[in-house]
Order: sequence, then C-alpha cells, then structure tokens
Amino acid sequence: MEKVVHRLRLSQQDAHYGGQLVDGAKVLALFGDVATELLIINDGDEGLFRAYDTVEFLAPLYAGDFIEVEAELIHIGSTSRKMTFNCYKVIQTRPDINSSAADLLKERILVTKASGTCVVQKDKQRG
Repeated sequence: MEKVVHRLRLSQQDAHYGGQLVDGAKVLALFGDVATELLIINDGDEGLFRAYDTVEFLAPLYAGDFIEVEAELIHIGSTSRKMTFNCYKVIQTRPDINSSAADLLKERILVTKASGTCVVQKDKQRG
C-alpha cells in the first residue's frame, strides 16, 4: 500500500504552552495533511477525514524540534480509506546547553500515533 512522509521543523508559532511545548492538535493537523496527500495519490481527490479510531500522545514536542510525519494507507474500501499515522521526533532542541543547540537523535522518538478513516465519494475517485 501507499505511504508518505513529511519532515518539518516546529516553529515558535507552534508553541502553545509554557516551556515552548507544542500542542498535540498541531500533530493532528499534520496527520490531516499527509492523509490528504495519500488520498490525492490514490484517488486524485482530497477526500474528507471522517474519524480517528485511536490517538496516542506518547512524548512531548517543543518549538525547534524536527519531526517526521508518516501516513500509510492500510485498507481501501469502496469509498473508505483506512490509514495509520506516526509522528517521530528526529532532531531535539537543547536549551539546557544554549538557545540554539540541538541534537540529531540516534533513534527517532515516536511522539504520536493514530489510526483513522477518510472517505472519497465514488463520483470523485479518479485513481
């Protein structure tokens, strides 16, 4: 099945809480972006996100961290598209050293995982 990966840096604008902590809703918005890309690749249409089955927040994210957001299409129904999502931290800020220090992590840290279903109406499917 199809899979997409986006890598990006979280900015100061993404910090929502004290200590530069990033809101988990930011990751869910990114999951929506990679879901849309998968639907376009598979169906030629953006479709609609119907529901999350599960969402687990496993580790914190901070402004300045680099993340990888992945989505994988795991089941195709007549209009439904079941997907899994993972968000990994790959570079971590190090404010304990100085304001611009960061470390490339030897192993990615899984910070959020989810599964959900999107829908593409039959008359809009072009894949």
